[in-house]
Parts: sequence; C-alpha cells; structure tokens
Amino acid sequence: MISIAHAQEAAGQAAGAAQTAGFMQYLPFIIIFVFLWFVMLRPQMKRAKEHRLLVEGLQKGDEVVTQGGVTGRISKVGEAYVSVEVLSGAEMLVQRTAIVLVLPKGTLKSAL
Repeated sequence: MISIAHAQEAAGQAAGAAQTAGFMQYLPFIIIFVFLWFVMLRPQMKRAKEHRLLVEGLQKGDEVVTQGGVTGRISKVGEAYVSVEVLSGAEMLVQRTAIVLVLPKGTLKSAL
C-alpha cells in the first residue's frame, strides 16, 4: 500500500508542475505587453488627451500654430473648423485638429 500512495503523490505533483509550466510559457508575452504599455501606449494616449483638451479649449483671439507651421490669430471658431488670420485681412480656414500649439498672448504682435 505504501508504494501506491507514493505513486499517487508523484502524479499529483506532476499535474501541478504541468499547470505551472503552462503559465510560465505565457509569462514572457505578458511581460512584453506590460513593457510596451508603459513605454509606448500610455504616453501616446496621454498626448492624445492633451491635444483633445487643447482643441476643445480654442477660442477667438488665441494665437496658434498649425501642423504646417503657419502662425496666426483665431478670428472665428466653428464646430470642425476655425478661421485663422495669418496677415491683416487674410484668413485661412483650418480644421480644429490641425492646431498643434496655442502661443502666449502677444507673441504675434509684430507679425500681424
């Protein structure tokens, strides 16, 4: 009877070891995913949120820079587009999402 008990105990340990080995097989993928989350995905989501808040906060009179590098002052604000005065009397219609930076007030005094 003693030999049967030892055999059952060894079989139980082998099953537990097999379950642990199955989990350990996926551990490198889990670690890589967590690493990529903190290094790439999380900062990108943070930047997207900041840009969304910037676009939502645009108002008439803000001095802005577009993705193309054009600077100007917002003269009209719409739902999807803003009108940017680039020279005295010259306006451009730009998508709100194309605005990448809001400059401090008075930055463009000499340009406009």
